[in-house]
Order: sequence, then structure tokens, then C-alpha cells
Amino acid sequence: MVRIEFLGPIGKEPLDLNISNLSELSEILKKDDSLSIWLKNSACAINDVLTNDKNAPLNDGDKVTMLPPVCGG
Repeated sequence: MVRIEFLGPIGKEPLDLNISNLSELSEILKKDDSLSIWLKNSACAINDVLTNDKNAPLNDGDKVTMLPPVCGG
């Protein structure tokens, strides 16, 4: 299982999924309207390392974190 965590204003509880890469995760998240809007502008990290590679392999026990853009002052 891969643990999916959503930070900040995304406001979703973590998911545990049997997926092998970020492309599979993207297809699953696109089906949820409240998450699909975040896919275009959120960064993604695998085990706390930022990545843009949707084909990066995911293994049992990995953690994927969705990082929405934030504003600060």
C-alpha cells in the first residue's frame, strides 16, 4: 500500500492505495471533483522528495504527499 497525504487547504483525509506510479494516482484523483482541481497546481513528493515524474515507481510503504501552493506574508 502507498499512503497518500494531502496538506494544507486540500482538506482530505489520507488514502491508502495499491498503485505503482503517480500516473495511476492522478487517474484516481481526477474522479474526485474536490481533488481534481488541485492536480494542476500542486507539487508532489514521494517519501519527502519533490518529483514531476508521473512514471516514478511507487513501492509498498511509500508516502506520496500532495503539496498545494500557499501564500505567506
